[in-house]
Amino acid sequence: MPERGLRLFTIPAHRAFADALVAGLMRGRSPGDLARGLVLLPNNRAVRAVSDAFVRASGGGLILPRLVPLGDPDLGEAIGAALDVADTEEPPPPAVAPYARRMILARLVAEERERAGEPVSSSEAVRLAGELARTLDQLLVEEVPPHRLTELDLAPELTEHWRRALSTFSVVINRWPGELAKLGAIDAADRRSRLLDQLERRWHATPPAGFVCAAGVTDAAPAVARLLRCVAAMPQGQVVFADLDLGMPAEEWDALGPHRPDPDTGFIRRSIETHPQFHLKVMLDRMGVARDEVARWRGGGEGPDANAARGRAIANALAPADFTGKWTDLAAADRRLSGVLAAELATPADEAQTIALALRGALEEPGRTAALVTPDRALARRVAVHCSRWGIEIEDTAGRPLSLNASGTLLLALAEAAAQRFSPLPLLALLKHPLVRGGKDRLPWLDGVRALDRGLRGPRPPAGLHGIGTVLKGHAATFWEEVRALLDPLAAIFDAGPQPLAGLVAALRETAVDLCGDPLWSGPAGRAAAEFVADLEVEAPAGPPRVDPAELPTLMRTLLDEIAVRQQRDWHPRIAIYGLIEARLQSADLMILGGLNEGVWPGRPSPDPWLAPRIRTTLGLPGLERRIGIAAHDFAQGLGAPQVLVTRARRDASSPALASRLWLRLQAMAGDRFERDHVLEQQARLLDAAPVPMPADRPAPSPAAELRPRAISVTEVDRLKADPYSFYARRVLRLSPLDPVDADPTAAWRGTAVHAILEAWWKEDACAPDALRPRALAMLEQAEVHPLLRALWQPRLREAIDWIAGQVTAMAGEGRKVLSAEGRGEIEIAGVKLSGRYDRIDLLPDGKLAVIDYKTGKPPSATAVREGFSLQLGLLGLIAERGGFDHIRGVAGAFEYWSLAKRRDAFGFIESPVDPEGKRDRVVTDRFTAVAAHNFAEVADLWLTGDEPFTAKLVPEYAPYADYDQLMRRDEWYGRDR
Repeated sequence: MPERGLRLFTIPAHRAFADALVAGLMRGRSPGDLARGLVLLPNNRAVRAVSDAFVRASGGGLILPRLVPLGDPDLGEAIGAALDVADTEEPPPPAVAPYARRMILARLVAEERERAGEPVSSSEAVRLAGELARTLDQLLVEEVPPHRLTELDLAPELTEHWRRALSTFSVVINRWPGELAKLGAIDAADRRSRLLDQLERRWHATPPAGFVCAAGVTDAAPAVARLLRCVAAMPQGQVVFADLDLGMPAEEWDALGPHRPDPDTGFIRRSIETHPQFHLKVMLDRMGVARDEVARWRGGGEGPDANAARGRAIANALAPADFTGKWTDLAAADRRLSGVLAAELATPADEAQTIALALRGALEEPGRTAALVTPDRALARRVAVHCSRWGIEIEDTAGRPLSLNASGTLLLALAEAAAQRFSPLPLLALLKHPLVRGGKDRLPWLDGVRALDRGLRGPRPPAGLHGIGTVLKGHAATFWEEVRALLDPLAAIFDAGPQPLAGLVAALRETAVDLCGDPLWSGPAGRAAAEFVADLEVEAPAGPPRVDPAELPTLMRTLLDEIAVRQQRDWHPRIAIYGLIEARLQSADLMILGGLNEGVWPGRPSPDPWLAPRIRTTLGLPGLERRIGIAAHDFAQGLGAPQVLVTRARRDASSPALASRLWLRLQAMAGDRFERDHVLEQQARLLDAAPVPMPADRPAPSPAAELRPRAISVTEVDRLKADPYSFYARRVLRLSPLDPVDADPTAAWRGTAVHAILEAWWKEDACAPDALRPRALAMLEQAEVHPLLRALWQPRLREAIDWIAGQVTAMAGEGRKVLSAEGRGEIEIAGVKLSGRYDRIDLLPDGKLAVIDYKTGKPPSATAVREGFSLQLGLLGLIAERGGFDHIRGVAGAFEYWSLAKRRDAFGFIESPVDPEGKRDRVVTDRFTAVAAHNFAEVADLWLTGDEPFTAKLVPEYAPYADYDQLMRRDEWYGRDR
């Protein structure tokens, strides 16, 4: 076919692309001519946009031309049978299956790293294989022969890291063709290029009978450029670019690049790949055409258009950095952003609220459309949730990663639980998952999970399914037997150590089905999960031969994050949420460009772990920053709507955020014409504004006399006196705090463990000195003891235990003997039953009793005792003197704290809160029980038998516990009402 004048056009950003395109295509064509045509578009979303534009323009029945997606700018979708490639002379081989490719490359990467003495885990090999596949695709798309890597002589200029990466990459690339030959397949990118070239040759020889229009294609791959050149040269061919800037000054256009080497010096001037027009300039260069050969598209659609002045202002704002000095000389008309408003909010939550309110407002006007465009998927999800409060179901066309959908989270939760040997936290997260035991069995199942949750509070039980069963009782233990039967097969597989990935995935699938049944595979997310598991199970044998089960959660998350799931619902027809790729060629009356912070829009370029930037430049691959230019082009197109709102938050989830360079350019160019939508910002703040704060008063409940407890233990007296409200919450309301699940061993737990050792030492060993240490070491060797606690606490406990044994032996030599340990008793005093449990009571040589309390930390101070607190030892002595303990009665003559804490470079010491003569301002020993009785009688008379209110934090310096601070709303009144 002889080449004719090329038919090249562009639709500026201020025009609604799809509507303008359709209007031009329909002009002068009969319905029959239109039906025989072919329109090449960048992606499936563009196909939908153009289809909708045809429907709007037709006003009735219409047979559409064939709309074919060529693919997105990175690689795109293989054109497949949509272009009737079955008629080609030599159909290309099939494309290798995606997971087969990923697994084979992961195996090759692992083998080469192992050979180089730098082994990697299987999960890391899978991640690196994904990066390697993307780099390989770029080589194939750019038609750079992989063997050119062997011709590079850059080793002296590269760091050791890049040399190792290049070496591994080269070896893998050299081995990869052999792997493909075994499969009889080729890479999808290679197949796409071959299909496009075959199509270009066929059309060059025999053009189609109908018209062909390539519209909005931004992929500058050589094969695409050749096809577009062929289309533009056909008698009925047309190529229509999106927002090719025909008014950009020639010097700015020439400065973009790509530049040729200087013939004298060989120096290559740096291209401006971050500019929004750069990828279009590359496209024109590869098509072999100049910008002045492109004409404006003639076609007035009925879509939402802005004015041409906006287009000039956008072009000026996005000028190359070296030419931004012209901003100061621009006429007002060339910097006016009429119809563009900005909203700058404090937080991402405020930004989402503001965007949702703007979308809701657009619906107030009949027929008006609105769309949010953002690369920030978290912002998109927040906006969708805000819109749902008004009953508006809004479509996020970019979808959500499968790892965030219910079926994906179930698979990850199951893998995580098995990898951690079903430790409490991941186990409970799995059993509470909404897909587990859905339907009529859900409520009984949740009752069992709640019982299991209560049973697993506190320090972690022994590892494995059996270890969990050792700490459960009652309903929790019965329920656990049902759960364990479901999880035992998977636990056995994971406990077997490294093994083929296919076996792990199969075991995971079977257990998931046992837990969830068919609902796991239902809906779009379920079908995507089923396909993922099936494909991975089939292709896993091609990957690393053995995988550590502990790596499976990371490996699966890497793959699940790459699968986008698009839900199918009855979405609202007039508003939508787009990602940047999905937004191309879309238009709306109101376009909201959200998330304009640096690192979000434009995003940070993804690093290439295989090829150094210098190597990429030498090979002619696109720079990592080219994505910034494409994101800027998307931004420019979004600014072309009749009404535009640009938004950003001044901070992200963790720190202050920098405004996007795109935001700053608009602000700097427009100056005071960059208007803020203060009304919308204010409305968003007021939407959820709280009323005038009404802080709570300090609580002081006063229950009726019959509700006040008439029994109290010696350990509760301090709580009642220092923080009556906490006592009220515990004893009257009967609210007990729960230990965390999988909690670290606390001081209270250590104290309980020591008391258990000493109790057994008395009851079973009669305090034999040589039996104490073996008991302590046996306790530490129990499976439920945390390994970290065992390592850190064992030396301290061993020394302190030896000190106790030595003290008991030495005191026995002086006539003092252990009379009893770990006993309990009670007496009636001041109209209240007072109970207590002693740690040990000794018989002194003079016949008096010594009351002993073991402490793993610091004993109470003498000041606390003097002020009427920490009287536990005195109250225990009082019970002993009044015969409250079985077989023990006598006068208390000593009160001692035996602390296992460190003092003067040694563990263990004895301290007493009293003194026989009252020295150091301590209570006289003989008066201690009387002082304790008097103090207790006052407390009982006020709160237990009297009507004193239970005031919160009455003596805060002796109320350090915070179990009920939230219940008493402490932060609202503390410091204000004292």
